[in-house]
Amino acid sequence: MSNSSGKNGLAVLVGAGPGEAGLITVEGRQWLARAEVVLYDRLAAADLLKACPTGTERIYVGKEPGAPARTQGDICSLLVEHCRAGKLVVRLKGGDPLIFGRGGEEADALAEAGLPYRIVPGITAGIAAGACAGIPLTDRRVASTVTFVTGHEDPAKDESAIDYDALARLHTLVFYMGVGNLPSIAEKLIAAGRDGETPVAVVQNAARPGQRTLVATLATVAEEARSADIRPPAVVIVGQAARFRERLGWMEKLPLWGRTVLVTRTRRQASRLSARLVELGANALECPTIEIRPPDDWYPLDDALDRLDDFDWLVLTSPNGAHGVVSRMRKLGLDGRCLAGIRIAAVGPATADVLRRSFIEPDLLPERFTTTALGEALTAELAGAHCRCLLARADIATPDLPNLLLDAGAEVEEVTAYRTVPPDALPEEALEALHSGTADWITFTSSSTVDNFMSLLAGEGLSLEGIRLASIGPVTSRTLGHHGLTPDAEADRHTIDGLIDALLATVQNEADGDQDQ
Repeated sequence: MSNSSGKNGLAVLVGAGPGEAGLITVEGRQWLARAEVVLYDRLAAADLLKACPTGTERIYVGKEPGAPARTQGDICSLLVEHCRAGKLVVRLKGGDPLIFGRGGEEADALAEAGLPYRIVPGITAGIAAGACAGIPLTDRRVASTVTFVTGHEDPAKDESAIDYDALARLHTLVFYMGVGNLPSIAEKLIAAGRDGETPVAVVQNAARPGQRTLVATLATVAEEARSADIRPPAVVIVGQAARFRERLGWMEKLPLWGRTVLVTRTRRQASRLSARLVELGANALECPTIEIRPPDDWYPLDDALDRLDDFDWLVLTSPNGAHGVVSRMRKLGLDGRCLAGIRIAAVGPATADVLRRSFIEPDLLPERFTTTALGEALTAELAGAHCRCLLARADIATPDLPNLLLDAGAEVEEVTAYRTVPPDALPEEALEALHSGTADWITFTSSSTVDNFMSLLAGEGLSLEGIRLASIGPVTSRTLGHHGLTPDAEADRHTIDGLIDALLATVQNEADGDQDQ
């Protein structure tokens, strides 16, 4: 939405949800996908910004405790300024925009300026804290009401607007931003008649991989939270419903709960592996060690695609190679019909899936998803006959596969379908996890991810001592061995699902061993 017509833009106040990127609403994500400007705060998951178009202007307007980056007036002025300039502006706010989020003030500023706006609700932190900690905020056995209360009122107020005498008579109380004032909150509730033995849960980082939950009583919670070093952001839940936590808590029972896993795949490929790890309870940090780029010169691939009648087999050893071939076919105005006279071999299901999305079905998939197995399966198919193979793959691929085919009597022509290059540095989030010792696992899905990661690591002066390593298969494991490393888990099936299964099996075996001791 541009301002070439002189019209105002649109501001959309979007609730980002409580933490994990998947908890934003469908509508909220759709607005992000159209945004020209995004104003976001520190409680909105950083991964959500990936949904924005490439050219979106991203403006951080978060408020750190005790040190606001921008005043609320500044934020309102930015919203008005960009909306008035004809932009589609998304204000991405943690939780719900209108529950202790100052969304009302921002909507009011837009209304006063006569600018159009929308409000997209989100899952508020109090609801998320109850759900993820296993605490039903209402339950007909113990709680017919739930009340949301700010634990941090506007310091400019002359006196508190919170009626603790009234609150003490209600069932479930959910305090936002209350950790710093927990001693005062507990003291006032007890003074108003609330039993000091009332269960209280404090949920830190609700709905995030680092969630922590402390359960105490109203009389002891302030001291116990201080001893446990509970810090913001945290939600305080007061009431009998908190006693269900022991029985209904589920998040901490996830198989990878509390573990931080570095994912070294390319940015384009990391999302599926990361999503599965998060689903299993891990804190997945994407740490791309490979960037996929086009060949320096498309001519060799274009020429080969123009001469497909010269070949008996098209051999693809990775999803990236398949993507390179298919995308180049489209660029040249070709479709699957040009492959009618050639057989296609794919190294595994992920490579086959790229082809199938273009209605191309591979003729050969090996039982094991490695280049060696692919070469052996092709050799069996050749059966000594003279065949011509077009091998489209990465610029730095090993010679093992072409050598195997040459030994079998085949004629092999290699073309580059894509280049792999290392990034300039490891992401800051990954470096912090390595420096602090909080990284538990690193997953490797190819030899290139190993080589590039180790090269980037050497520049940081870090070692992998104490960190577990998961390998997608024997070729990747051998590359780890060249660096003096041994994987703790190796996939039997050389796929992402196989890698996850191997990691889970290792974690479970370790847990079983701890129980036996």
